[in-house]
Amino acid sequence: MGRVRVAIVGQGRSGRDIHAAHLRNDAERFEIVAAVDALPERRERAAAELGCEAFASHEPLLGRRDIDLVVNAGPSRCHVPLTLELLEAGFHVLCEKPLASRVADVDRLAEAARRAGRVLAVFQQARFSPAFRRMQEVVGSGLLGELVQVNMAFGGFSRRYDWQTLRSEMGGALLNAGPHPLDQALQLLGEDAAPEVRCWMRLATALGDAEDHVLVVLTAPGRPIVQVEVSGCRRIALPNYAVCATRGGLSGSLRGLEWTWYDAATAPPVRLATRPLAHADGTPAYGGDALEWRTDRWQLPEGFDAFGSMSAAYYDMLHRTLTEGSPLEVTVEQVRRQVAIIEECQRQNPRIYPPEPA
Repeated sequence: MGRVRVAIVGQGRSGRDIHAAHLRNDAERFEIVAAVDALPERRERAAAELGCEAFASHEPLLGRRDIDLVVNAGPSRCHVPLTLELLEAGFHVLCEKPLASRVADVDRLAEAARRAGRVLAVFQQARFSPAFRRMQEVVGSGLLGELVQVNMAFGGFSRRYDWQTLRSEMGGALLNAGPHPLDQALQLLGEDAAPEVRCWMRLATALGDAEDHVLVVLTAPGRPIVQVEVSGCRRIALPNYAVCATRGGLSGSLRGLEWTWYDAATAPPVRLATRPLAHADGTPAYGGDALEWRTDRWQLPEGFDAFGSMSAAYYDMLHRTLTEGSPLEVTVEQVRRQVAIIEECQRQNPRIYPPEPA
């Protein structure tokens, strides 16, 4: 299987504008053979744009053997049941985020993939963000010293009124946009970290009943504090990334980063003072630290499509998995950790997510 034959379920913002947009330009490795959407105008558009068959439901795909991979880009509430059905039908499946809102559902899907001997992948392409990768390189180099805290903030201001503002549709800031920064946060904490979770949610400007502002704080012994904010009422932007560390810090956006540090080997020695500090004339003084700070920067080239590059990197990885048997870089086990955090966050906010009846 050198060329992967693909069906895409859903021709909305994700199915058409992300998946089909990439795959139609990666024709040496992927062939779109079918598209599915309940809306006739979307089916007509898909057939014209992609030159493939178009169906009103996924059922005509079942039993076909000319399809290797099905992309589940349908509504979020359909991710679990449709992915389960597709795996049991013998397809490899790439599911959009959120894969699920409950750990038990992730486990059901993982078990179905294992039984079927199929690949279950989750489209969390932000793992391949150029800015996040560069930040990982800087942090991993040890240049900044030991990480103390990482703040991650994403969003803007929007009086949102679409289906993704509804709990019944698995909407809300945390399920809709949160999987991406949560995935990055868990990478920074480490695969073996079992973080303590604290979460605050608000419904501020959206018209639905799911949260549009969420703040999550993750901590674990010996690991940095990681704070994740996803907001629909953040009119004044914060840096996407802000890092505090023992020898410096980093700040920046998805298009550019700046970091500052000092060289511990050449820093002047300091010692603890147990008596009040004073200037040479005897007047009270604050302690000073004469450090030589160094600064470096990283910037994406003008016009570079960072969003498209993440999709391309993800599909590069997925193609290697499907054709060469290479391991997935974004695994179901890693996604399960995100979903466990999301489930706990919802439990801590019963005003928005009332407990389910026993």
